Amino acid sequence: MGGAAIGLALLAIVLWRIDVQRFGAALAEARVEYLALVAVAIALEQFVRAWKWRQILHPLRPVGTLRLFGAIMAGYLGNLLIPFGVSPLLRSWLVARLEGLPMTAILATVAIDRLVDGVVFAILALAVLGLVALPDSSFGLRLGLIAGAAGSFALFVVLLWLLAQHKRGTAEAATWLHRLTSRLPARVSQPARRALASFAEGIVWPASPWRRGAILATSGLIKLIAATHFLWAGLAFGVVLRPLDYLFLMVVLGFIVILTHVARLAGGFIIGAIFALGLFGVDEERALAMVLAVQLTSVLCVAAIGALALWRNGIALGELRDPRGRDKENGL
Repeated sequence: MGGAAIGLALLAIVLWRIDVQRFGAALAEARVEYLALVAVAIALEQFVRAWKWRQILHPLRPVGTLRLFGAIMAGYLGNLLIPFGVSPLLRSWLVARLEGLPMTAILATVAIDRLVDGVVFAILALAVLGLVALPDSSFGLRLGLIAGAAGSFALFVVLLWLLAQHKRGTAEAATWLHRLTSRLPARVSQPARRALASFAEGIVWPASPWRRGAILATSGLIKLIAATHFLWAGLAFGVVLRPLDYLFLMVVLGFIVILTHVARLAGGFIIGAIFALGLFGVDEERALAMVLAVQLTSVLCVAAIGALALWRNGIALGELRDPRGRDKENGL
């Protein structure tokens, strides 16, 4: 509640400063063709993500990119209905249900997907922060972002190492998790140990060098596509920045998204985007128009594509809230 209240208060202050007439004029002059490209970029980013996830999943089972794309968008749709970061669980459940695989194994591949993305994002962030030109007054911001990127890189590498250790330890049946679950009552310990073993099965890395390289390359490509969201939104409202500036926006907003989720900071993305765009001389009215265009387009894309994916697979929206109808072998 505290984060939500703080976020709403800051958002109210930001909106209070907006000149309504200038904001309305910016909206009236928006170029629809560039707004349409925002939607294309958002969908393309997630399609590339689905293709990358396919390469990670391949050692378990080859799954079509379109199916994974639908699962990802349906997971994001679930986030709109249940705003507690349930997207990884929902997309894992959906793929497990459709492919007849254990949900925990699929969830492990999602964890690898996210952690590899995190490592690549941290490396890209450090490179961008070393190259982009910012006002002298923003030295503290640059230093904070560099520290955050370096810390994130270390954290993600450690988490990947822990996943590898869990995989190895499960094979040897000697991890502390196994020792802990063995002390639980039988009705709890047996399902827990099965879930841990299933999760370990999903900790995979393709043997093929080209698939490994493709996973890393597409992680970087996803970030580059994400940076174009504000490129197209900016062109829609007459804002043109340098290429590195868009990458800087992607880096800053990436950290803001994490902070918003952790601190439950309502309106954090809007506040952060307006602040970041202001560093490059974009007035608050056009900055607000840009961020709203990106956010609303993202919601519409997720709602349309996610709902279509669910419909094609015969799954009702209500099942995202209560997915108890899945096959028992896919459950925890």
